[in-house]
Amino acid sequence: MNQPADSNQLKSCCAAVYQSEFARMLLGDSFHPGGLRLTGRLGELLELGPGRRVLDVASGKGESAIFLALHFGCEVVGIDFGDGNIAEANERARVAEVERLATFQQGDAEQLDLPDASFDAVICECAFCTFPNKQAAAGQFFRVLKPGGRVGLSDLTRSGSLPQELDSLLAWVACIADARPVEEYAEYLAIAGIGGVRVEPHNEALAEMVRSIQGKLLGAELMMKLKSVQLEGVDLAQAKSMARAAADAVRAKTLGYVLIVGQRS
Repeated sequence: MNQPADSNQLKSCCAAVYQSEFARMLLGDSFHPGGLRLTGRLGELLELGPGRRVLDVASGKGESAIFLALHFGCEVVGIDFGDGNIAEANERARVAEVERLATFQQGDAEQLDLPDASFDAVICECAFCTFPNKQAAAGQFFRVLKPGGRVGLSDLTRSGSLPQELDSLLAWVACIADARPVEEYAEYLAIAGIGGVRVEPHNEALAEMVRSIQGKLLGAELMMKLKSVQLEGVDLAQAKSMARAAADAVRAKTLGYVLIVGQRS
């Protein structure tokens, strides 16, 4: 799929969708396959612990960052394009009593307003493939990492062409349309100066998430027919078609899901 002409429009659209109640209904608080189980696995691969400073790129409502702070005792700075997400994430950190370890601010992954060599690790879950300029984002990851620091990505992968239903703005926002072969993710990191890439497949987490979304879409359709819920601006038919196409692509192994870890040279 070609990159949309207006990358800022795409970023704003992604932020708006991820802040919506519809997204929360479908995905809960953890907007990526495997949820906090795979967040914990990434933390292990990155060897997080007390004294480590972590940047969570596209941190959403703060679920993963707060979990990492609680589970590993590390300091986490979350950045997200959506102002609404930032406000909610900071409030959730306060409620969880980890506001000294987990803080959140508005930011753009491709132009991080953060000092050079200021983090021990960078984590980015199910978002790298939505960035219009992936090479710029990888370069920013390298820049803010300390020498020897590590990057941990979790993202969708693709092999071969995707069906037409998965070549749309909605599919892009859903981390599908611009999913790349795993070798391309490794190449983005390598060009930026991040090597020693290790890949761990978790296709079962993606299959489970797609099944869950299909079930929730059927439930939403029933509730709309019963007029017990209003979902203004939601094209339910398009969402169902995309979910079916995604399920087919997962079964055909065209779509997959991986954890990727690399280290700044």
